[in-house]
Amino acid sequence: MITTTAAVPRARFRRQLNRPMQAAAVLVVWVALWPLVRGRDTLALAPADLTPLHRWLNDVNDTVGANRNSSPIFLYFVNEIRAAVDAFATFVQSLLSQPSFGRPVPVLGWLGVVAVVAYVSWVFANWRVALLAAAGFVFLGLQGLWQESMDTLALTLAAVAISLLFGIPLGIWAGLSDRFNRLITPFLDFMQTMPTFVYLAPLTLLFLIGPASAVIATLIYAAPPAIRLTAHGIRSVPATPIEATESLGATGWQTLTGVLLPMSKRTIVIGVNQTIMAALSMVTIAALIDAPGLGKTVLKALQTLDVGTAFNAGLAIVVMAIVLDRVTTAAGDRVSSTHRPGRFRRPVQVLLGVVALVCCYLSYTYVWAAEFPGGPGVGSALARTADSVTTWAQDDLTSFTEALKNAVTVVLLDPLQALLTESPWWLVGAAAITLAAVLGSVRAAVTTAICIGLLVGTGLWQDSMTTLAMTIVATLLVMVLGVVAGVWMGRNRHADRIIRPVLDAGQTMPAFVYLVPFLALFSATRFTAIVAAVVFAAPVAIKIVADGVRGVPATTVEAATAAGSSTWQLITKVQLPMARQSLTLAANQGLIYVLSMVVVGGLVGAGALGYDVVAGFSQGELYGKGLAAGVAIVLLGIMLDRIARAAAQRSAAKTRTR
Repeated sequence: MITTTAAVPRARFRRQLNRPMQAAAVLVVWVALWPLVRGRDTLALAPADLTPLHRWLNDVNDTVGANRNSSPIFLYFVNEIRAAVDAFATFVQSLLSQPSFGRPVPVLGWLGVVAVVAYVSWVFANWRVALLAAAGFVFLGLQGLWQESMDTLALTLAAVAISLLFGIPLGIWAGLSDRFNRLITPFLDFMQTMPTFVYLAPLTLLFLIGPASAVIATLIYAAPPAIRLTAHGIRSVPATPIEATESLGATGWQTLTGVLLPMSKRTIVIGVNQTIMAALSMVTIAALIDAPGLGKTVLKALQTLDVGTAFNAGLAIVVMAIVLDRVTTAAGDRVSSTHRPGRFRRPVQVLLGVVALVCCYLSYTYVWAAEFPGGPGVGSALARTADSVTTWAQDDLTSFTEALKNAVTVVLLDPLQALLTESPWWLVGAAAITLAAVLGSVRAAVTTAICIGLLVGTGLWQDSMTTLAMTIVATLLVMVLGVVAGVWMGRNRHADRIIRPVLDAGQTMPAFVYLVPFLALFSATRFTAIVAAVVFAAPVAIKIVADGVRGVPATTVEAATAAGSSTWQLITKVQLPMARQSLTLAANQGLIYVLSMVVVGGLVGAGALGYDVVAGFSQGELYGKGLAAGVAIVLLGIMLDRIARAAAQRSAAKTRTR
């Protein structure tokens, strides 16, 4: 009986140990079969060809356009939503960026905007952040991009306001109700798994192109963080103060407003921060559907390979992101601080408020305070410098950049892409389903099978496999970088203090910005999209790995060290195995970030599904194909996410059994 009981864990361990070997066996069989079936049933489709599904989607688009002003659904629902959102976005633009109310300038000119931004930053943060905010906004004007920057800010604020209007109440509901939390969580997962590109095509079908569609797409993308973090904050409130309040006879509303919301205030402010950053990122990408602002400037520059202009506009996006991030982060710190304000803060706050009002009046009344002073500024100098650096890099770094590009392309990308695109679709599908079952679970395998079938139905199998190849290669590089840097940070506090702020800054940058420097270095190629995706996704993977390594119990590390383990043995035999769950989570998050960025890379020569989406926006006859490409991106995201999640859950279960 004792032998039988002991044999069960050993058999389970052997099965777990054999899983990587089983996955390797699947890959070996696939590679062995590839020469025998290469080129069969690959479902190839030329760039200009359309499937019946694509033509049907084109017909749907035409039908919607023809019935937009006669169908009751559009007359009394869709058009009303569009009109309301457009009116709100136009109102915010009239305040900050566009001529309004019969005036040649907006209500608030540059001086008023800078004064209000500085005052709000001082009230909700501190004087250092206020100086940073004022200097940052003045710098936007000196770049010669004041109009574009204010358009971006206006659309961001409009989207954030609507997101918080709905997101915080929904988050409160999810925090109070387990049933509603279970109901809304899959929708939030789906919304956050979808790459940003995917929101655009269906929304243009319903709401046309322009600011309204941009704001709606942005609020859909930006609302989940506010909902999640609000719910998390309320659920994290200790039970003791809630029970004490209820024992005194407080109503549910009094408990909510007197205990739950005040004690979850910091978490809610963090949700606001994440919503703002997501909105800014999405507003720039919404330039593809004719949203005004800095994103349109970057998009035009990327399309013409004008690195100087793209760099100048990309830098403006970064400056705005840093300012908004620092203001909301400092506001969150102030909310959680127990330090009492000085007695002179209130009078100074009133005085600065008066100064801000005076500046607003001046900017409303006088042209010099409304229109940012012209002149050469720093924008043209930055553009010229970026062009000069680009020329230098292309002339003097060609040997290095070409060697790096060729190494990744020839050694990793080309073989994997050939394996995926030149294998029969049924062989790829069988291998993917088997790997999902081996590495994840039966449920993940079923999800993978459904996604494979739907990918075939989109008519974009080869483009999907090309995108998948780039995603896998970029994710492998992200994990290599994540493990190396994450282990270093996890083991060295000084390295963590130096590197973590850089990673935090990297996570504030919208996806568009990453394309600019690598376009200069590597021109418009698939590798440009891959390296941009690696840099975009690396911060989150590095931080997760570092936290996992640091979370290994100190007693375990000390015991291994006392047993004579070397540094290499300590890392490979103790810290990384015990941080297996963090590694799997890093791979999951890296996959999602990489997929999003690889698709954006369609703007710089990556091709595949990203190009299909962009072409669908610019060429009416390819709209259906672009919409199908958006669906294919979602399917890839769901398939990869479910496999990675199942692997993470299996890893967590394995850790618990040990």
